[in-house]
Parts: sequence; C-alpha cells; structure tokens
Amino acid sequence: MSDASYRDAIFSTPLDRVARFSFDERVVACFPDMIRRSVPGYGQILGMLGLIANRHLRHGAHVYDLGCSLGAASLALAGQLAPDAFRLTAVDISPAMVERARETLAVECPGHAIEVIEGDISTLDYQPSGMVILNFTLQFLPPEKREALLARLYTALEPGGVLILSEKTVDLDERDNAWRVERYHDFKRANGYSDLEISQKRTALENVLVPDTLEVHHARLARAGFARSLTWFQYLNFASMIAFKET
Repeated sequence: MSDASYRDAIFSTPLDRVARFSFDERVVACFPDMIRRSVPGYGQILGMLGLIANRHLRHGAHVYDLGCSLGAASLALAGQLAPDAFRLTAVDISPAMVERARETLAVECPGHAIEVIEGDISTLDYQPSGMVILNFTLQFLPPEKREALLARLYTALEPGGVLILSEKTVDLDERDNAWRVERYHDFKRANGYSDLEISQKRTALENVLVPDTLEVHHARLARAGFARSLTWFQYLNFASMIAFKET
C-alpha cells in the first residue's frame, strides 16, 4: 500500500467549467492535505473523540463512523482506546475512499475490530450502538433526508449513547455570517490557497455541501428524539455538536 498523500492543487489552475465536487480518486490522493488546510479545528475535534468515548461509551459497545472518508475518526478512536473497548463500522459511499480507508486501518490498527463498508448512510440497516460519529457528513446529504437519518440513528443508539455531529455552518445574521466567511477565506489563504482556488472550490461545492445554522441543527436533533444537545466546539463557521440519548 502506498501511504503517500499529495498537496491539494485540484483548483489551482483556471477551469472553463468547474465541475461539481465529488470524492473521487483525485480528492482521495490529496484529502489529508485538503482537510488540514480547509477545515479549522479538524485535529482538535478528532483529538476529543477518544475522550468523549471514554466518558460515554459502554465498554465493548459498537460505534459507527459515518461518512468515514479515509478513516480519520476511526483512527483517532483506535489510537486512544484499547482494542477490546469498542467495535466499529466505518461507512462511506465513495469506493475510492473505502478502499484507501481499509488499507490504512488494516495497517495502523490491526488489533482493533474495525470494518469498513461501502454504503449509503441514508438506507443502511443500523445495529444497536453506543456512539455514532457524523464528522462533516450530514452537510452532503440532501436537506430533506437529514432529519429521517437522525431519527434512525436515535433509534439505533443505546440508552446513554451519544451522537457527534460536526458540520460547516451558516449564521442567521447576514453580517456575522459574512464576517465568519471572510475570516475563513483568510484562514485558507494563510494555509496557501490562492483566491482562484478558493473561488473555484466554492463554485464546485455549491448545492453539494448545503450548510445549516446551529439553531436548525439543534431543532432537528430535538425532533429526531434527542432531548439534549449542545455545541461543544466552534471555530469560525465550523462546529461540532454532541447529542445525548437519555438512559
């Protein structure tokens, strides 16, 4: 297996027509660099997953990593929890992501019970679980499918289980939202992206990544069955929430 990853230069040259963003082989090849330079606080969110699991996950319980991409969340749990502490199913709809995640997880954490499957998280048959991770995944589902998925995940969670939901967000206040977006573009420039790259990627993601406000997220979680949820992390227009299934 080649563990090489490359610098994200997908949108570095002018394109006559910017295609819709997709998680294809080009994205897989540079995904670690893309995430590192594009998602504020990504490393901090990953670092907390094991701490949250230590606090809330029943020993030996099952965990889902939904929209797992290259398996970063799964790796984070495996790096912080003993092999017998949990069983995990990682799911992604992109064949290229699944193939690379399987290779990586097999090499990096062979002692852990981790399965990587290709599938649509909207239609998956979920088993009882103590923790579900949706790390920057729900935002890629059509908005009309989001609540039904969360309701199914609530049903699958064991009493005392938790859902981690990390998302790019928008603000209700247009001025505040514009400020966060401008500072986010500053963040990307500071990480080496050009104005051309920022503009073309934004076009590629239009109607592919559809963000919600934090208020919409928490209201949707409540309708799905979660009586309690809170935003535990926010960095500019990126946030992570935790929702609790009461015992």
